[in-house]
Amino acid sequence: MIWNQPVGLQGSVRRMKPLRSRPRLCWSLLLLGVGSLLLLVVLQHLTDSVQQQNPGWLCWVGWSGVSLSEAVTSWQTEDIPAGLSPSFPPVLHLCSDPLLGKKQPVTKCHRKLLLKSAPFGGSPEQQSRRRQLNHVCSGYQPVHRRRQVRLQQVSQLYVEDRFRLLYCEVPKAGCSNWKRVLMVLAGRARSIQNISHDAAHYSNQLRRLDSYDWAGIAERLRTYTKVLFVREPFERLVAAFRDKFESPNSYYHPVFGRAIISRYRANATKSALNTGAGVTFREFVQYLLDAQRPVGMDTHWERVGQLCSPCLIPYDFIGKVESLQEDADFLLRGIGAPQNLTFPDFKDRNPQANRTSSRIMQDYFSQLNRTERQKVFEFYYRDYLMFSFPKPFPDLH
Repeated sequence: MIWNQPVGLQGSVRRMKPLRSRPRLCWSLLLLGVGSLLLLVVLQHLTDSVQQQNPGWLCWVGWSGVSLSEAVTSWQTEDIPAGLSPSFPPVLHLCSDPLLGKKQPVTKCHRKLLLKSAPFGGSPEQQSRRRQLNHVCSGYQPVHRRRQVRLQQVSQLYVEDRFRLLYCEVPKAGCSNWKRVLMVLAGRARSIQNISHDAAHYSNQLRRLDSYDWAGIAERLRTYTKVLFVREPFERLVAAFRDKFESPNSYYHPVFGRAIISRYRANATKSALNTGAGVTFREFVQYLLDAQRPVGMDTHWERVGQLCSPCLIPYDFIGKVESLQEDADFLLRGIGAPQNLTFPDFKDRNPQANRTSSRIMQDYFSQLNRTERQKVFEFYYRDYLMFSFPKPFPDLH
């Protein structure tokens, strides 16, 4: 403190009075505090902005001042409605749409984070596949900054926590062998060779992503390697038909076969109506294309876009059955799987039958006329576009 000290004739000190600098000093300290507070707010805003630019990160809209982990434990729902106000229970969203081609600024630190979280980003083949998926999704999906994730959209994703892997099951695209691989990675089996078909599907002890709470779903979608394997749609359809309707099956014959024969076969025999055996490929296609199907859709012939939501979930790796061994082994090495673990090549279901190939597929589709082939192509058209499969017949458009 500075003091005014006027001295009299005798040199004695008179009453000292404080200067008026004290109010100015108080105001300076107050302004300094306000400035610091504003700086912290700006820095926090910048941090949040960077986080929201991270592809695949999930954010949520919920109660103010309540963390996601606290909020999700107090509310469980299977269908999260859109457009909720902050007073409603939390909604999980993707903070950005990486598959919609929206360019956003990426810092050097952020780029390193992306490379670390997506170890396959440097593969030219993977870049090409994701670029094509990006292009198609941007044409079909409206651009929103926030897109919600529902339990149904992650129900096909299998979780392997030891190697931090999410695998979306696409039936008739190598899923049986992938489940075997996941069981070995998870330590539930020592060898792939010892896992039967029924064990792989019905007693694998693997968890699906929708079995976790919302916090667990969000964390795994954000940090795990997300994997999708696809197959040429016409070949996959024929493979499903051959497996479920040309071989004895205690479920698909009585449930699907009987309904299909009853609806699409004129003068069906009593035996066919009772057993559901002997469905023809044309009858099966009639069922597939019927808007009023007598039985619902099945995952074995459902479109990949519906099964795995590739326009919503940013998959790190897209493999194809057409290059299955090469793609699968490249993926296993990338996640650090044991060196002695390779993707199996055996066929344990109906091993006496040849694998469905392009030639076999064309034999089946030759039973249809041009109009029917065109309608099936239109049914799977988006899958053809998303994964760059060529048209299987030249007369398709």
